[in-house]
Amino acid sequence: MIYHPKHILITGGAGFIGANFIYYLEKHLPECTIVNLDALTYAASLEHLQKVSHPSYHFVKGNICDKPLIETLLKKFNIDTIVHFAAESHVDRSINTPDNFIQTNLVGTFTLLEAARHYFLNEKKGTQENCRFHHVSTDEVFGELNESDPLTTENDPYRPNSPYSASKAGSDHLVRAYQHTYHLPCTLTHCSNNYGPFQHSEKFIPTVINACLKNKIIPIYGDGKNKRDWLYVEDHCSGILHILRHGIIGENYNIGSMNEWSNLDLSYFICHTLNKISPSPLSYEKQIQFVTDRLGHDWRYALSIKKIQSLGWEPKISFETGLKKTIEYYIRHTLNKHTDKLSS
Repeated sequence: MIYHPKHILITGGAGFIGANFIYYLEKHLPECTIVNLDALTYAASLEHLQKVSHPSYHFVKGNICDKPLIETLLKKFNIDTIVHFAAESHVDRSINTPDNFIQTNLVGTFTLLEAARHYFLNEKKGTQENCRFHHVSTDEVFGELNESDPLTTENDPYRPNSPYSASKAGSDHLVRAYQHTYHLPCTLTHCSNNYGPFQHSEKFIPTVINACLKNKIIPIYGDGKNKRDWLYVEDHCSGILHILRHGIIGENYNIGSMNEWSNLDLSYFICHTLNKISPSPLSYEKQIQFVTDRLGHDWRYALSIKKIQSLGWEPKISFETGLKKTIEYYIRHTLNKHTDKLSS
């Protein structure tokens, strides 16, 4: 069975991945109503959405913990599909202020699930044919891998190691429980590290690019050997829509790109790419400096994507292409900010 969403509520749609998903829907599901609910915290910006021209796009500023607001939006826009991106997601921040992560990632997800349960199942008399709750999770809930460990599958046990990943693991379990107990039609995806346009400057790839462009140090935690799989955000968006349409209710799916890099090697590759796009008198590599490692820094994440591949999905954007697009975005973004300062 292929699911056909018609009225979609997107939480966190002014953030990095959510904004990219809205543009992806605008292109691939132009007939859909899109409602974007976002609290506009530090990592979100309406600037990301300035080019949205979808005739049935609606932005609502609000918090996912506000149950009356959620209930109103579900009824007002006749929502049949919720795609839940909204989350606190920066590991360093979770170490310093874990309470925000518990509130947003756990309580917020619970609030959405409760509102969806009452509206989809009681008011709409919904079934898996006409409603869907999709939860966007992370590879970090599975914990770290050693160098020789096999790729993480969807059936591996959860072993979260940071307040962030623990809060996401908790929200995943809530989604599973609501599907099992109440038969709320839910699907869930775990993604690798995303990169691309609109990503907040505190994340790793934007940090390296901006440090290069601003002639600042490129900070590398520890010895730089920690590894991550890197997924271009547009591929992530295509994977989510693919699971919405073709995924099996109650199942979870990994979305990755089989593209592992150590932090140090990736920093050198970004510098090398930048040297071609925007050459510097001094090589950008000279800005790399090692700094004190993050508390509880996981060694490696890497996802097996065989399950989603069996449904006909593959990542399409090569790392070289995606990184070039990302660098060009941050060059434009940096130049625009510089121009704005000069004219103010």
